[in-house]
Amino acid sequence: MKISIIIPAHNEAKFLKACLTSFVEQTEKPNELILVDDNSSDTTFEIASSFAQKHSWIKVLQRNSSDSHIPGKKVIDAFYFGFQHVSEYDLIAKFDADIILPKNYFELMKRHFQSNWKLGMCAGLLHIEKNGKWVYENIADKHHIRGPIKLYHKACFNKIGGLRPETGWDTVDVLLAKYHDFETFTDESLVVKHLRPTGHGYSVKNYKAKGQALYKMRYGIVLAKIALLKMALQARNPKLYLQGILSFLGAWLKGKKPLVSKAEGKFIRHLRWKGVWRKLF
Repeated sequence: MKISIIIPAHNEAKFLKACLTSFVEQTEKPNELILVDDNSSDTTFEIASSFAQKHSWIKVLQRNSSDSHIPGKKVIDAFYFGFQHVSEYDLIAKFDADIILPKNYFELMKRHFQSNWKLGMCAGLLHIEKNGKWVYENIADKHHIRGPIKLYHKACFNKIGGLRPETGWDTVDVLLAKYHDFETFTDESLVVKHLRPTGHGYSVKNYKAKGQALYKMRYGIVLAKIALLKMALQARNPKLYLQGILSFLGAWLKGKKPLVSKAEGKFIRHLRWKGVWRKLF
């Protein structure tokens, strides 16, 4: 199975060397790794280029874009900039530049996809460092495939229509995979080190985008409140909950176009409520 990896990177010099070293040290390397330097002002391009000079399967592209961070859109736009240069593939991935993979990551990923023809998405689990130990980054259910380390089977990627350039892309893709009857799997034995915890950089702007994303995924107001409350508690900032709700209602009043169809939305609400009741009882 041919694996193509795309890493959008904006000012990732602090973590990039460790990240790319973990790719180079894989027991089974991907067929190609395309790093998109997305308008960095640090040494991201130089570091990536030094790896590309030593390893022919690593390519580095430069993209000129706005310095402003648009949640969801900037990273997916950079992903698709790299996607234009992808060779033939069976598995496609969007990875972050602030992770360190275990050496057998792609060896086991291949094994999982080859043993289950219905598997559409697969990943390991993100861990963060606390008091000198690497512990599970507990901001999502362990069955949820996280945005920084996603691998898609080509059939699944095409069926869900690729990635949406908006906040919530890394949730809606999992939900749509299930809607189209693909399975998803997280291998708990694969400990991926997340060098920059997800909560880093949470802001009012992020939560406004999250509230709007929940509306566009057709969550409905009650499910949106539950999701936003959980996020605000994790960020330890109750004010962000209110910002998310106001954003959800604003998107409703403005008639923002949903990311999913009515049928997909109905499936998503059913799936989410099923998860809520399972946790309560």
